Amino acid sequence: MNNTALNTHWMPFTPNKGFKASPRMLTGAKGMHWITDDNRRVLDMTAGLWCCNAGHGHPHIADAIARQARELDYAPCFGFGHQLAFELSERLAELAPGNLNRVFYTNSGSESVETALKMALAYHHARGEAGRQLFIGRERGYHGVNFGGISVGGITSNYKAFGQWLPTDHLSHTQDLERNAFSRGLPLHGGVEMANELEGLIKLHDASRIAAVIIEPITGAGGVLPPPLGYLQRIREICDEHGIVLIFDEVICGFGRTGNVFASQTFEVQPDIMTTAKGLTNGAAPMGAVLAGDHIHDAVMEASASGVEFFHGYTYSAHPLACAAAMATLDVYEQDGLYHRGAADGEISRYFEQGLHSLKGLPGVIDIRNYSLIAAVEFDTPAGADIQSLAWEQGLMLRSLGNAIAMSPPLVIEKEHVDQTIGILERCIRKQFG
Repeated sequence: MNNTALNTHWMPFTPNKGFKASPRMLTGAKGMHWITDDNRRVLDMTAGLWCCNAGHGHPHIADAIARQARELDYAPCFGFGHQLAFELSERLAELAPGNLNRVFYTNSGSESVETALKMALAYHHARGEAGRQLFIGRERGYHGVNFGGISVGGITSNYKAFGQWLPTDHLSHTQDLERNAFSRGLPLHGGVEMANELEGLIKLHDASRIAAVIIEPITGAGGVLPPPLGYLQRIREICDEHGIVLIFDEVICGFGRTGNVFASQTFEVQPDIMTTAKGLTNGAAPMGAVLAGDHIHDAVMEASASGVEFFHGYTYSAHPLACAAAMATLDVYEQDGLYHRGAADGEISRYFEQGLHSLKGLPGVIDIRNYSLIAAVEFDTPAGADIQSLAWEQGLMLRSLGNAIAMSPPLVIEKEHVDQTIGILERCIRKQFG
């Protein structure tokens, strides 16, 4: 590729100068593997960007997109509809827990978060509590890159150049290396204690000012932090006590990542609103969806006598090609048993866990943590990028998170892929820390 082409593309979340000095180019993907421009097969242990849960290049999904492009390539969504959007909504509502029966479409996880925040505000406004405008996020939480998402998010580098534009406070993160290092599954210590911090924030701000708490059931980009036992349940209890909307950001956890369709089902905690994206279309088309409880939806609908009830939406909401991709993706998940293949007590999850924890004791490794098919290995220095680069050279794609590397493999992973991953990772760690 010529330098002009390289320099024209301003790449997202990328050290552009470094990449353009030594490009890593992908030309194809199939199943568990990437194909590079030098014709290497690289094992994808990140499911793309936490999204290709059924692996790459599934023909059922590709064919569905192609058919839809020939039939109805685009449909306006303001005041008009197309059948596939309603069919997909019904299907998602059936899969969702509890009363999350109302589906609003977006184009990404970032847009899903913005939509969920607006829904919470609209809900309180409709109920005569318009003073509830403050949000509670969490340190190290990732909720996308729009202004609402970076405000409620808790990753400093995402907002330090842009500011925070929503009234927000943050719970502490849930990592406790002293008590919970090398946890297998949910950490055992401190869950209720950590959740009770929310009571302090409510006393500080007053419940009458707080619209919603937004958290990831498992923190993803902030380091892969499974919730300690009792944490999510206690957060739900406190929100109920004070009339605060609870939003689960399941952009990463949704669609089989924890052994159920959604992590809220795995952990048996019901949110009021849930954000999704990524695995919804297996990464084959940009799409997100916000699932709202009936009580959220009905309050907003009933507050308006006529006209537009919720002044929000996107040109590409419920895009026909994305809907086709999502419907086909749900087919694959169901037909191939992928929702439950990654259950924490399942064979492949246990094998993955055993392989990962065999790395304990290697130089530089201070923690290994996992739940089902999502995991991180943490180091005593910011070695994540170096380990990622070393692994790439040996045919393995990992996700760098500063002091850690993260893995969220496609749910079609087999034992041979685990063995390959652990072998490469051990060699890279030994080389890095000598």
